[in-house]
Amino acid sequence: MRQADLDRAVARATGETVSTIKRLGFLLADSSDVSDPDSDNLGPYVIDWDELETQRFQQTAWRPHNEPAVA
Repeated sequence: MRQADLDRAVARATGETVSTIKRLGFLLADSSDVSDPDSDNLGPYVIDWDELETQRFQQTAWRPHNEPAVA
């Protein structure tokens, strides 16, 4: 399966646009990799989107806006 085929299939299944799916970066899992989905260490290709969004919100929520960098 080519990356474009995967992107279109995920977009069709989720209702998102293909460009959104490309931006999120879906990859095919390697069948030779055996992983425990309940493990705390999920590997380099697993992103907890809720945790990432929370981190981004916390980084920007309290940042002062329109303040000079040098006084």
